[in-house]
Amino acid sequence: MHIMTTLVIAKPVAPPKPAAPPEPAAAQGKGLRAGALGLISSVVIAVSSTAPAYSMAATLGLIVAVVGVHSPGTLIVSFLPMLCIAYAFRELNKADPDCGTTFTWTARAFGPRAGWMGGWGIIAADIIVMASLSQIAGRYFLELVGAGSAGTVWVTAVGVAFIALLTWVCYRGIEVSARLQQVLLVIEVGALTVFAVVALVKAATGHALPGAAHPSAGWLNPWTGSFGSLSNSFLLAVFIYWGWDCALSVNEETKDSARTPGRAAVMATLMLVAIFAMVSVAALAYAGPAFLAAHSTDVLGAMASSVLGSVPGKLLVLCVLTSTAASAQTSIMPTARATLAMAAHGAIPAWFARMNPRFRTPTVATLAMGVVSALFYVMLTAASKNVLADSAAATGLLIAFYYGLTGFACVWFFRRDVITSARAFLVKGILPLVGGLTLLGAFVLSIKSYWPAASSSSSFHGIGGIFLIGAGSLVVGVIIMLITSRFLPRYFADGITAPAHGEGSASS
Repeated sequence: MHIMTTLVIAKPVAPPKPAAPPEPAAAQGKGLRAGALGLISSVVIAVSSTAPAYSMAATLGLIVAVVGVHSPGTLIVSFLPMLCIAYAFRELNKADPDCGTTFTWTARAFGPRAGWMGGWGIIAADIIVMASLSQIAGRYFLELVGAGSAGTVWVTAVGVAFIALLTWVCYRGIEVSARLQQVLLVIEVGALTVFAVVALVKAATGHALPGAAHPSAGWLNPWTGSFGSLSNSFLLAVFIYWGWDCALSVNEETKDSARTPGRAAVMATLMLVAIFAMVSVAALAYAGPAFLAAHSTDVLGAMASSVLGSVPGKLLVLCVLTSTAASAQTSIMPTARATLAMAAHGAIPAWFARMNPRFRTPTVATLAMGVVSALFYVMLTAASKNVLADSAAATGLLIAFYYGLTGFACVWFFRRDVITSARAFLVKGILPLVGGLTLLGAFVLSIKSYWPAASSSSSFHGIGGIFLIGAGSLVVGVIIMLITSRFLPRYFADGITAPAHGEGSASS
């Protein structure tokens, strides 16, 4: 670059003020409110969308039932591929900060059909998990107000009202959503910290429950001698960590959209492994593996009164309720934005890209997510209450699918860049590849182990409910994609033709 200097004789001229960074092209095209979130808000969204309290309440007991006292080791080891995939998201976001995330990046790397299925993986995972979140929210709210013995109808009604309320919050704008997330996360992390500290103190002073386990270094070893157990527990742990990528789905609404969301994702995964390790060790030390496995549907609720007392125990109930609210809200947000991106790029009907001119939120996509989630929840509840117990593991299959796909997309997207430096080779090649291969392996092994009816709480003609919900939703996605391709041939012929917003290329 040549620099030309001009000598001004008349009088000195004040240097011009640096221009404000332009609004990202993607935000201009979709109508989202650019620059609304900073780094702290992004980290809060990433952590709270993972819902540490809800995830531990609903999943820790299931992991303990599989690997026993090795659960802390499983949670720590499972963090490593999550960190690898977080780096993949970070690097891809630098090159192309598009709210479609996996959909957009996979379409650029592997073509329109792979991208479409990546987007569908996000949508299906969020819809399925909303059923579990809604049930937890309904039960915990009724317990908090003293109506814990209410029947399924009341729990379902409260769960549907819960979905409607959070859909309205997401519709009102990203700033409202971010402020609510900050409040919910403070309550959640504070309550989990109090619970863990008190539980560890009681265990150390001989006031633990019968069957409590003495902490040992062996707890940090995830290996129990079985690849099947390892893959099943790993997939459940993946579900626990899932959600930090929500910070990437709001990238077009974030300041410095190319860097801030990726930094938030990596920081969030580091915070989460500390929280999960602390709570899992405290729960095992206080209650022991047998108790946790026996109360696998809600381990925190089962220990709340015993650890904190009847009145303070309500704090833990409130903690799980706020955690569920945070997770449900941040399940609606990425789904709406993935749908918006798919519509904006011509992969689904254009009316899904309609925006509210005042709140700058995806109108149709947000409302559609709320309605479909409520209908799916009611249908599952009517079919069988045991189906809801399988939704967490089924969601894990979908998470492994689209997280792993993103890892592979990163390697291919930057295939020419990885040889330019040692850093690029590590963060754009090795780490995303390791994360993608690990999740692919867990996906394949779990498909095999979840096929038998005995592996799930529900079954149909000898096939496990987890397999039917998880793999079945991917089959439904393929069918919808084939139908869509008949009506929107341009996207399926050309893919995403708009240029990426930053460095990196997926071109051949």
